[in-house]
Amino acid sequence: MLLVSAILAKVAGVILVAGGIWGIVFTYQNVAQEKIITSVDASIPGVPVLGPLTLKSQADIIRTHTLHTTGDQVYAEMPRQIPKVDAAGKQILGADGKPVMVANTARDLWITATTLTTALNLGIVTYAFSGLVLLFGLISIWTGITFYALSRKY
Repeated sequence: MLLVSAILAKVAGVILVAGGIWGIVFTYQNVAQEKIITSVDASIPGVPVLGPLTLKSQADIIRTHTLHTTGDQVYAEMPRQIPKVDAAGKQILGADGKPVMVANTARDLWITATTLTTALNLGIVTYAFSGLVLLFGLISIWTGITFYALSRKY
């Protein structure tokens, strides 16, 4: 029975190792094809975004830039519409005397920023998951080797 378990553990391990390596390569290739370079003010400045650390650096700086642009307000803190203003910054009033309302473009910026940071963070999660699968594969192979050694003794 130990011999069968050893074989099964080794086969499962090889499959998991192959899957983990495939996941890492797949993620790397898909991230690399976007040709993203981290911002000069990022925690890892001016380098291609390829791995988990540069993905995190770029996601963080996008959030920082968006917060700076929106006056430190996140999407949920901003109104959907804001009063329309003229070149002098004075509110434009409608025929009814109420302010004319327009879409809050600063809020719309958060939609783009959230999409980008979510994609970058998903890359980080994919690298982590693939690494974990790879680790489980190596553990499974080691378990198979151990079971095989035990089956030879007993």
